[in-house]
Amino acid sequence: MLGISADTPQAQKKFKDKYSLPYTLLSDTDKQVAESYGVIKEKNMYGRKVMGIERTSFLIDEQGRIAKIFPKVKPEGHAEEVLAAIKGRGK
Repeated sequence: MLGISADTPQAQKKFKDKYSLPYTLLSDTDKQVAESYGVIKEKNMYGRKVMGIERTSFLIDEQGRIAKIFPKVKPEGHAEEVLAAIKGRGK
């Protein structure tokens, strides 16, 4: 499992340490990965339209193909949602 964000490696380390995350975080400060995966979207911020990264999870199979996309992720309950999708693929 990997996490990717536009944060600096230093900010990611603080976040990872604060929440004791058990996986690797990768930095995408130039947003090339976000652009490649199509997650830079128009968003509303305080009534203004801005471009930003839409929190999205991608389940990637053993062959490196995207098996499932989870758009507009909310942290609460998301781990369980992803785990259910993984278990469902094993059937």
